[in-house]
Amino acid sequence: MKTRLLLVDDEEGIRNVLSLVLNDCGYAVTVAANAEEAWERFLALPFELVLTDIKMPGHSGLELLARVKQHSPEAEVIMLTGHGDMDLAIESLKLDAFDFLLKPVNQDVLEIALQRAVERISMRKDLRAYAQNLEDMVREKSAQLVEAERQLAAMQVMEGIASGIRSLTFAVTEEQEGLGTDVPVPEGIFNELPCFVAVHNADLKIVAINALYRERLGNLVGGNSWAAYAPNAVPKRMCPVREVLETGIGHRSDQLIVDKTGTEIPVIVHTAPIYDNDGEVELVLELSVDISEVRRLREDLRQTQERYRRLFDASPCYIAVMDKGMRVVEANRKFRDDFGETGNKSCHELYAHRQSVCSGCPAQHTFQDGGTHQHETVVTAQNGRQVNVLVSTAPLYDAKGNVAEVLELSTDITELRNLQSRLAQLGLLLGSTAHGIKGLLTGMDGAVYRMGSGLEKNNPARVEDAFADMRQLSARLKKLVLDILYYSKERSMVWETLAVADFTAENATIGRSKAEERGVHFVFAPARQEEWGTFTVDSSAMSSALVNILENAVEACTATQSPPATPPTVTFAVETTPETICFCIRDTGHGMDTETREKLFTLFFSSKGAAGTGIGLFVANQVVAQHGGHIAVESAPGQGSAFTITLPRTPQQPQE
Repeated sequence: MKTRLLLVDDEEGIRNVLSLVLNDCGYAVTVAANAEEAWERFLALPFELVLTDIKMPGHSGLELLARVKQHSPEAEVIMLTGHGDMDLAIESLKLDAFDFLLKPVNQDVLEIALQRAVERISMRKDLRAYAQNLEDMVREKSAQLVEAERQLAAMQVMEGIASGIRSLTFAVTEEQEGLGTDVPVPEGIFNELPCFVAVHNADLKIVAINALYRERLGNLVGGNSWAAYAPNAVPKRMCPVREVLETGIGHRSDQLIVDKTGTEIPVIVHTAPIYDNDGEVELVLELSVDISEVRRLREDLRQTQERYRRLFDASPCYIAVMDKGMRVVEANRKFRDDFGETGNKSCHELYAHRQSVCSGCPAQHTFQDGGTHQHETVVTAQNGRQVNVLVSTAPLYDAKGNVAEVLELSTDITELRNLQSRLAQLGLLLGSTAHGIKGLLTGMDGAVYRMGSGLEKNNPARVEDAFADMRQLSARLKKLVLDILYYSKERSMVWETLAVADFTAENATIGRSKAEERGVHFVFAPARQEEWGTFTVDSSAMSSALVNILENAVEACTATQSPPATPPTVTFAVETTPETICFCIRDTGHGMDTETREKLFTLFFSSKGAAGTGIGLFVANQVVAQHGGHIAVESAPGQGSAFTITLPRTPQQPQE
């Protein structure tokens, strides 16, 4: 069956071309010219995939995305955008769009994006079916065990019969007549009992049995009290009856008895004394309950639990079961390997190292409405590795139909997000360089005009000046085009050896101007600069990274609503060793909690809300890594932050 796809674009030519391509790819395509028409078609026949333009007359593609996700969270939406709409494309990812593609759309890129979306939909369906099958099987086996235990409990009630045995009416059967005793033998009531009943005398002889005993085990009246037991199960004269005669109190034990065919039967044996008028043990009542079915059900349940435990542990995704206190009561092997033993900890402690429930927690929503929910987030493993996960939750019900626990399955989609990050970086780069090219072309237009004017007026100086400008602008344009090729092909960085003091002073000047504009005190007091020496660096890339971190420090100092007790300050310092250079940037801003620190260098993550894109620190971290260095962050809420960028003086293997 073909996957249904809704194509939305206000340009008829694009709709016609894309619909032909998508039909050839095997999709059942429905087209719409605007967001209003698309919404009507979606309500009439829900689609699994939606491919929509962002900018359209009337309602935009972002509004259509929000409507679709609210109505059908499991539908996947891919956005189409132009080079100038990257901010809107980023906003669409924050609204849970699956991906965005740049116009004109490359057919291969479109097919790959749609295939990944279909795989994600299929994986979600498989996980839901797996959880449902697991829940049904556990419920079925649990019900069987409960029923068997109920039957066993009812049988165990017979243990108290012995206390009232002497009040029953007995009659002597013909089986006793040759025993020379007046022992009363139960009649009627014991024959109706669904267990093996026997009465033994003080000489360890069987004196009476009920009908079920005679039918299954044989007529053992007159035989030894241990005659019915398996030979290797109970030593002679050490049977449960003897224990009652010696101790004068009843006993309960698990035993094996043998039927007439020689088949062993597992039983629970209850023995109780029957006293004479002098208070001496005269007889022993023995009731044996067949627990073969209970054992079979227990074994079936054990095998089922073991089977699903193996499946549970072998699952390639993270699986956890949480109670209403959000504590992880069960977790599979992959979860324990990456996040540690649960130790009755909550999921937000293990995933995000925080004490409160995460915003948008799908497990909490499942407890509230009993439905299935999904959420995408970034979690941190115990080794510090950041993992992008798609979280799906499903309810687990108790016997009364209430949601007792929640099953949470988290799929690692880090590689997928890394690919998307690379594509997003390339798109952002192309958008920004397009503006740069436009500015250079405008400058060249001016130079051409001045050259023409100089030729008309026979002004050689004006012509020469215009020609020099054109040469300079064309060289800059050439460099810009080469930069685009660099990011698309990941060419090697431009390494040069610089004096640490000169490089630091240049960036400190930029940082100081940013701070003074925002009313922030900037401290840069270099000492012993002559000892700093030189280092190998891509000065353009590293300067951009340092300035980005300095700007973030300034913004952190001005983000608080109330005036600070002390003037906000940003400190820029340099520490050197023979092998490394450390740039230390410290601020007195609002600080960060653990979760924010761990997600700080994740693409599109921003603690500034709508004021930030979540790109700057990601790029800065990539640049430092390309230099063979790393960034260490120290911060706490209300105590400011410190970034330490450590670089080798000479990268051993410059990143390609």
